[in-house]
Amino acid sequence: MTAGPGEMEAPKPENTSLDSKIETVGEPVASEITKDEELPEKSKENVDVEAGSIAESVKGYYSKLSVWLMVLFSGLAIGSDGYNAAVIGNVELLLGAIYPDDLTNSIYSRLSNAFLIGMIIGMLFFGVVVDQLGRKTGAVATTILLVLGIAMSAAANGTSPKGLFWMLIIARGVAGVGAGGEYPVSGAGAVEATDESGQYRKHRGFMFAMLADLSSDLGYVWGGLVPLLLLLCVGQREDKYYIVWRTSFALGAIPPLGIFWFRMRMAVATAYRKSAMRKQRVPYWLALKRYYRPLIGAAASWFLYNWISIPFGIFSSTIISRANAGQSLVKNLGWGVLINCFYIPGPFLGGYLSDRIGRRQTMALGFAMQAILGFILGGAIGPIQTVFPLFVVLYGIFLTLGEVGPGSTVVLTASECFPTSIRGQMMGFISAWSKAGAAIGTQVFTAILNKYAKNPDKGNQVAFLIGSAFAVLGALVAYFVIPDVSRRLDDDDAAWKVYLADHGWDATWGDGETKDPAGVILDRQAD
Repeated sequence: MTAGPGEMEAPKPENTSLDSKIETVGEPVASEITKDEELPEKSKENVDVEAGSIAESVKGYYSKLSVWLMVLFSGLAIGSDGYNAAVIGNVELLLGAIYPDDLTNSIYSRLSNAFLIGMIIGMLFFGVVVDQLGRKTGAVATTILLVLGIAMSAAANGTSPKGLFWMLIIARGVAGVGAGGEYPVSGAGAVEATDESGQYRKHRGFMFAMLADLSSDLGYVWGGLVPLLLLLCVGQREDKYYIVWRTSFALGAIPPLGIFWFRMRMAVATAYRKSAMRKQRVPYWLALKRYYRPLIGAAASWFLYNWISIPFGIFSSTIISRANAGQSLVKNLGWGVLINCFYIPGPFLGGYLSDRIGRRQTMALGFAMQAILGFILGGAIGPIQTVFPLFVVLYGIFLTLGEVGPGSTVVLTASECFPTSIRGQMMGFISAWSKAGAAIGTQVFTAILNKYAKNPDKGNQVAFLIGSAFAVLGALVAYFVIPDVSRRLDDDDAAWKVYLADHGWDATWGDGETKDPAGVILDRQAD
C-alpha cells in the first residue's frame, strides 16, 4: 500500500450481513469461528504464541489516502497490462501491410500468444514471490520486467523480417512476465488495502471493478486509439508505418514508469503484517483440501471469461475488416476502437451489482446475458451484418455484458476467497488459468478465421456461437461452484490459522521484517 500523509478517523462500524457472519469455504475447520466467539484454548495457544505473530493491538490501520493510492496505482498497473495486451492486434495489421509475405499465420499466432504465455509464467512465479518475500518486492520487480520488455519490443530489429519477428516474440514474452506478475501483486495488494476499514469493504466490489476491470478496459481502448492517432499523424504513409508500431509499443512504458517511485514507497498492509507466512513452507495439500471449491470455481470462470473476451477484443479490428470489407486501414482501426469503448460501461454496472447482490450472482448474470446475445448474433449474423452500424452496436453490447459479469468480479473473487498467507499464490494460479484460456481461445479464434477466410460471415458466425456456448458454461460454474465468503479478510485468516493448528501445522505468522516508509499513519483501530 502506498504511503500517504493523511489521517482519517475510524468510520462507524458497518452493519452488513456478509461481515457479521463468517462463511467458511472448502473443508470445515474443527471449530467454527464467528466474531462473537472465542477461539478454542488449544487453538489460541497454537496460533497466538507463535514467534513473530503480530497482535492486532500493536498495529493500527492506514489512512484513507494510503488506501486510495494503493488502489489507484494497482489500477494503473493493470491498465498498462491491458494496453500492452491489446496493442498487438493493431500492430499486427501494420506489420501485415509492411511485410505481407513474411507475416505468416504461424508468426501471427506466436506474436499474439507470446505476451499471454509470458503472463502465465509471471503470474505463477510472482504469486510465490509476493507471499514469500512481500508485496513490495513483487511490485518493484514486475514493473522493471515490464518496462524492459516494452523497451525491447520498441527497439526490436533483425537482419531479415523473420529475425525481426522473432525478436518481437521474445520481447513480448519478457513484457508478459512482468505484466503477469501484476495480477497477484495488484490483486492481493488491493484487496488487503480495502480491508483497512469497513467503509472500504462495503464498496470493495465497485472499487475492484474500477481497479481491475475499468482500468484494463481503458487500456484496451488506448491500445487501439494510439496506433490510430499515430497513423493519422504520419499521414497514413506506408513508409512511416514502422514509426507507428514502434511508438505504439514504447508509449506502453509510461504508466509503469510513472508509478515506479510510488511503488518503492509501498507500505505493508495490515492483513499481510498480521497473517503472512514469509520464507517458510506452504501447506499446499491442506490448502487444496480446504479451498478446492473456490479454487476450481474461480479458475474455471476466469478461464472461460478470457476464452471469450480476449480474442473478441484483440481481433475486433480483424472482425470489422472482414465484416466491412473494402474500408481503409484507418477506418477499420477506428471501428475497432469504437467497439472496445463498449467495454467501459460494464464495470460501473457490474461493480454496483457486485456489492448489492453478490459476486457470484453478478458473474452468473453477466455470463448468461452475454450468451443470449451471442446466440442471437451467431444465428442471425447474415442479416445483421447488412446493417453494419447495428452489427457494431450488438458486438459492442456483447463485450459490455462480459464486463458486467465476470469482468467486474473475477479478480475480486480470486482475491477474497483465500487467506492472506497464500493469497498471492492462489491468485497467481487462478489468473494463470485465465491466460491459458486467453491463449487457447486466441488459437481457436485464429483457426476459425483462417478456416473461413473465403467466407468471413460464416467464420464470424462460428466464433459467436462457440463463444456463447462457453458463456453458458461460465454462468453455471459461477453460480453453482463459487462460494459466498466473508468480506472481512481477518475472518478467514483466523479460521485458516486454526485449521492449520488443528492439523498439526506449525507456522510463524506475520511480517515483522519489512519497514514502512516515513509518514505512514498507523493509529487507527479496527472496525
